[in-house]
Amino acid sequence: MSVEDFELDVDDLERRMNGALTAMRQEFASLRTGRASAVMVESLQVNAYNTSMPLNQCGTINVPEPRMITISVWDKDLVHAVTKAIQESGLGINPIVEGTVIRLPIPELNEERRQELSKTAAQHAENARIAIRNVRRDGMDQLRKAKSDGVSEDEIVLWSGEVQELTDKSISGVDQALEAKRTEIMAV
Repeated sequence: MSVEDFELDVDDLERRMNGALTAMRQEFASLRTGRASAVMVESLQVNAYNTSMPLNQCGTINVPEPRMITISVWDKDLVHAVTKAIQESGLGINPIVEGTVIRLPIPELNEERRQELSKTAAQHAENARIAIRNVRRDGMDQLRKAKSDGVSEDEIVLWSGEVQELTDKSISGVDQALEAKRTEIMAV
């Protein structure tokens, strides 16, 4: 590639930064906020049929009420394995078994648990910021290499401004999502 043809793949950088945001939002969805959500349990790993599989492949997950999750286990032989996976998950939810239906009442969060969840959300946000800054660094490294290959200083400044703008936008998205999650967690 000649110097005149240099073009930074901004779409790739943006895709990778958005991936960090998406991963953070998935982490946020798994945080228990006192409201029932199928996302809280659907990816829990269940030891079934001599293998480990996500809970959503063992039964149907429903949220009939704001504070209740029900799981209709398809195979009655898996009810115990699903119950065990929920108990060992660290969610702090005690399953109630009624035949092949498992009920998960979501208890109110106390203030201490809300503070803990808020700190966990902040940690997920910081991990996303780090991932975004790593993508930014990769872009800037590409620009440094292009500069050493003879791309003009003006073009490098233009591209680096675009990378920084993309980074700022992504970090802002992380901050907004964190603030929304903290508000949700602290709502009584």
